[in-house]
Amino acid sequence: MYDNLILLKDIVDNTPLPIAVYTGEELRIALANPAMIKTWGKGEDVMGKNYLEILPEIGNQLIFDQALGVFKTGTAFHAKDKKVELIIDGVLKTFYFNYSFIPLFDAQKNIYGVMNTGVDVTDLHQAREQVQNSDHWLRMAVGSSGMGTYQIDLASKKITTCGNFNIIWSIEGEVTNEQLIARLHPEDQKLREEAHQQAQTTGKISYEARIVHDDGSLRWVKIDGKIIKDENGNPTTIIGIVQDIHEQKAFEQELKRQVAQNTEELQRSNDDLLHFAGVVSHDLKEPVRKIKTFNSLLRGELQTLFNENAEKYLDKVDQSAQRMQTIIEGILAYSTLDKRAQPVEKINLDLVIENIKTDLELIINEKGAILVISELPQIQGAPILIHQLFYNLIHNGLKFSKADEPPRVIITSTIINNPQGIEVLEIKIKDNGIGLDPVFAEKIFTAFERLHSKDEFEGNGLGLALCRKIAKRHNGSITAGGEKDNGAEFTVTLPLKQADDYI
Repeated sequence: MYDNLILLKDIVDNTPLPIAVYTGEELRIALANPAMIKTWGKGEDVMGKNYLEILPEIGNQLIFDQALGVFKTGTAFHAKDKKVELIIDGVLKTFYFNYSFIPLFDAQKNIYGVMNTGVDVTDLHQAREQVQNSDHWLRMAVGSSGMGTYQIDLASKKITTCGNFNIIWSIEGEVTNEQLIARLHPEDQKLREEAHQQAQTTGKISYEARIVHDDGSLRWVKIDGKIIKDENGNPTTIIGIVQDIHEQKAFEQELKRQVAQNTEELQRSNDDLLHFAGVVSHDLKEPVRKIKTFNSLLRGELQTLFNENAEKYLDKVDQSAQRMQTIIEGILAYSTLDKRAQPVEKINLDLVIENIKTDLELIINEKGAILVISELPQIQGAPILIHQLFYNLIHNGLKFSKADEPPRVIITSTIINNPQGIEVLEIKIKDNGIGLDPVFAEKIFTAFERLHSKDEFEGNGLGLALCRKIAKRHNGSITAGGEKDNGAEFTVTLPLKQADDYI
């Protein structure tokens, strides 16, 4: 018997569960294991003292009354997750306990004491509160966002919803999966089936569909879900969110409509510009041609005597007609450059330059111009555009020459790698003409921009703008440099090879 008592005491002392025994109506402490003494936080000297003497702070927490009630009635008392305030090291602290007061009876079934057990569940209580708060905030966020949530138990087929789910689907009370599917527009039910089939592999459900309300109106929604599996990999639950995206869809459709309308208007405007260019290039060319023709015939009339003023006026007419023709041809070339896809071919630049020299033979001979041209490699591009690019640049070098010095145009080239690692041909075209103020090095590439009056130098202000268009169309670039009264230099970079068959 004595050995059994010793064993029992060892068990009580070593169990991590706080245990104490109180006797008499004063609830005198007859036993308290180390776990209970630690929980009270009052030191080791507790035996033989009254319960309230050790823990006076519980007097107004009904805990003493609960224990005394058990001693008097013989009915056990159990509390779960109850708040208990204890003074630890002089500071009142809040704990949560699962505790019990159990009556103890002697052989004659008379109550002689109360056993107190307790478990500190403060951490569990706080964790539970955090989960509840998180859930509360989540529900508030979902509700304020206009979204609704759902959960489908795949075993029972029961659907649990919250937030705005029922409002979005225009349903009341409990719903079945069949009822939800029936709300979808017939054309969108296949999207749902495909999304669920893909989810068998990905575990995620996502699709957009239209809900048909009782009055026949449609509402766009976005449905996102996830399949939850058990430890064996078997699907058990689907959780997800439904969001009303009707206004977003309406905005997208209106945006598409406006884009389509603007595109149509832009196309119409481009067609009008092309038509205008066609009118300018064809309908106006004829009267210009007639002005030049009749002006020439008038000059050839032997019977007609012209004084000095008349000759000057005829020259003015001839110059104006020539300038009008130049403008017409420039507008036509500039306005139609972006509209015509050009096939990419191998281009012999040496041959291109030779053809340009032939085209400019009159002005070369007239000015005694000198062209110094190094050997150029082959490139890929649109021959007609490359010819136009170098024609304009060489012609510029001849046109903007000094009055007292024959023009000299020097063309050199180098193959380099651009920042993207692509081989490009860098061509420099340098002249000894009137030069270029660096301030205007970029401005000269603007359409219709002229740095000199039309009386000083002929032209339409489109030549260099056209050159830049052609260079960009070939995935290249063109820049200008030089000094005023000391020549200009243009640098053209063009890829040796083009990525596409048409540009």
